[in-house]
Amino acid sequence: MKAAPVLRAVERHGIRQTLVHTGQHYDRNMSDVFFTQLEMPQPDANLGVGSGSHAQQTAEIMRRFEPVVLEYKPDIVLVYGDVNSTVAAALVCSKLRIPVGHVEAGLRSFDRTMPEEINRIVTDRLSDLLFTPSEDGDAHLLQEGVAKEKIHRVGNVMIDSLVRLLPAARSCSTNGFPNHLALVTLHRPSNVDDTENLQKILDALIEASERIDILFPVHPRTRQRINQFGLHASRLHLLDPMPYIEFLALQTRAAVVITDSGGIQEETTYLGVPCLTVRENTERPITVTLGTNILVGEDKKKLTAELNNVLDGKGKKGVIPPLWDGHTADRIADIVSRL
Repeated sequence: MKAAPVLRAVERHGIRQTLVHTGQHYDRNMSDVFFTQLEMPQPDANLGVGSGSHAQQTAEIMRRFEPVVLEYKPDIVLVYGDVNSTVAAALVCSKLRIPVGHVEAGLRSFDRTMPEEINRIVTDRLSDLLFTPSEDGDAHLLQEGVAKEKIHRVGNVMIDSLVRLLPAARSCSTNGFPNHLALVTLHRPSNVDDTENLQKILDALIEASERIDILFPVHPRTRQRINQFGLHASRLHLLDPMPYIEFLALQTRAAVVITDSGGIQEETTYLGVPCLTVRENTERPITVTLGTNILVGEDKKKLTAELNNVLDGKGKKGVIPPLWDGHTADRIADIVSRL
């Protein structure tokens, strides 16, 4: 999602690129199909890391990534987002004294119980170029002592992919799906690994299903937990994970999106669709201050109340943040080419 537009923009500058897929995301519906829909080239290297604990996965990516870096000898390595692949690649490059550019730098939730927060902090400390999506990212980095000349506010690269694929999404058939729908995604451990929390969320969704159809493309981890815990999810439309264009098509038609995903908070803000985030905090506060996002935390009553507000026509209105214009990758490529 984040790499595709940057690959295309950098290519236009005539810079030779090597694409490495760590294999951290290995489910076909959550990996291969994205390469197809985003029209990305096949990776030059696939590390095939797969699942594991955070320590195991990070260590294995580092072990398998280092020989690739030594073989290709890049002038700069771009890393994206806040997953284990991000911090693992940054650590390898830092030790080999290869410059690192972090796309989506400066985001902070200030919640170190989230593994992604650790990844963000460490990656930003190791990076030489920090590409931020919004003003708050700049402020966080400056507060942490990052040199101002390293920070480049370029906008949100996720929106580049959204803008490019929005026409395809709008022409994508959603036959078989209801017209009046709420869309749900859940995958964070704090929501899906805790039986009580997960059932509370499901109960609120079941209650809302009396007023609107609930479509729930279920992350493999979440489906495993629902089955493992024997949880009650009647009246919800549980679906397999969806390719991006089809999922985006449903987002554009949704009355509301309920999620714990950072990227979806951004997409709904751009689309003007009310978003209820089932988290106590967000590393993307601009989606709350300017966008359509509301944090409902673990409070089932608040989730229900905000859902009812949306269904009663009182959903939150927002505006699109500055530089979320579909040209972020061009700005990144210009900076990299000048390096």
